[in-house]
This record gives sequence, structure tokens and C-alpha cells, in this order.
Amino acid sequence: MAPSDGSIFDAPPPIDPHAMARRDLQKSLPKRFWKDVTISEGEGGFGILIDGRPTRTPNKQAHSLPSSALAEAVAAEWRGVGEHLDPNEMPLTRILNTAMEGVAPRLIETADDIAKYAGSDLLCYRATAPTRLVEKQNELWDPVLDWALERHRWRFNLAAGVMHVPQPQETLTDIQDHVRKITDPLRLAALHVATTLTGSAVLALALAEKAFNADTIWTAAHVDEDVQMAIWGQDEEALARRARRLTEFKAAAMFLNGKS
Repeated sequence: MAPSDGSIFDAPPPIDPHAMARRDLQKSLPKRFWKDVTISEGEGGFGILIDGRPTRTPNKQAHSLPSSALAEAVAAEWRGVGEHLDPNEMPLTRILNTAMEGVAPRLIETADDIAKYAGSDLLCYRATAPTRLVEKQNELWDPVLDWALERHRWRFNLAAGVMHVPQPQETLTDIQDHVRKITDPLRLAALHVATTLTGSAVLALALAEKAFNADTIWTAAHVDEDVQMAIWGQDEEALARRARRLTEFKAAAMFLNGKS
């Protein structure tokens, strides 16, 4: 076969939709326009400055954080921006934006959304097989439920399988009251992220109260997935999604108890 002469009859190169999506996304992202990133202290807390100007939420509120350590963590995200500003690579800033614009005016609604997870909490639905999964769920989940009972007197009913099991109304009401007492928008936003990522209000609250460290909470939230991969092998796409969620979770954990 003669070598190609580059004619229109040559087969086109294979299309990589993921690469095309990345290129299209990059074209739409704003380019980095600043050099220096610093923090400043004001009456309302600590802000982030880029070339001396405050960073802001999408609705133009100047960012404000309660401590210099958290401000430094957010500033590090801005220092780490490459050629383009990609919000997907800035989980701390995203949570901060959500706290200021979405949670601050909706504290009760956000608290109630977190508390709703307790009605069908991940920790209450137990496998009956395989034995390895049953044992790991007991190992990782029982200590958290024990903490909830001893610390808050929250009792939960457990179910075998996925059929819904009602929880004691006293427990659900007390969790709702407990979460509603959190009036710091940043803390509440971080708690909401931790709850949705783990599927468990109990796990998120245990993290927020430093009853267990972030690694333990994350592992407990993914015990089913880990056992399945140990039995059937790893799923690379699932691992990639999990890595992205872990980045979000670590950002939430930092706001909850990692830096002060």
C-alpha cells in the first residue's frame, strides 16, 4: 500500500470526545490575570487579595473567612491557578461562594436538607452478604452509631437490605434541632457537602464534631464500593469520580475542623 499523500480520502484520526470536551472547556475558562495573592485582615474577617484587589463571589461579594489559616488555604488555591481559572479545581473557593451566596440567606432550609438524610441514613442499611461486606459495615459503621447514641442519644433502626425503615421521630427531631443551631454559613455549607458526599448525616456530624478523623469517615462512606472492588476488581472510571469527590470532601473537612 502506497504511503498516504494527505488526500481527503485518508481516514480521519480517531475522535477523542473527552479531549475535545477538555479543549472546549478550556476555551471558555477565563485566563489568569493576576500575579500576587495575599490575605488581608478586616473587621469582618480575613480576605483574599489578588494584585491588591479582593477576590469575590460570582455576585461580587468580597470573600471573607473567619481565620488567617483558612484564608491562607483559600489563597493557596488562587496561587495554584495555572493559565486558566477553573472552578472545578478550586473546591475551597466553591464552598466559600456557596456559603456566602446560597447558604447565608437560607440557613434553616440548608439545615433541614442536611437533617433529612438521617431519615434514610447510609449507616442504617446493612448488607446480608457477602460476609466480608457485612463484617466491614459492622466494623466501620457500628462505632459511629455508638458515638451518636452515647453523645447525643440518637437511636437508629437498622434494616437488612435497601427497604426503607422508619427512624424514631425523637431522633429525627433532635438532629434537625441540632443542625439548625449551626448558624455559621461556612460551617453549614461544609457540613452539607460532607453529608451529600457520604450519604449520611451521622457521618458528617461525627466529622464536624471531631469524633472521627476525615480518613475514617471517608472510608466508612465507601465500604460497599471498596468491598465490591476487592471482589470484582477496580473500576477506573469509578475511581476517577471518587477522587474528584474526595477533593471536595477534604475541602469540606478543612472548613469543618481542619484549620482554625
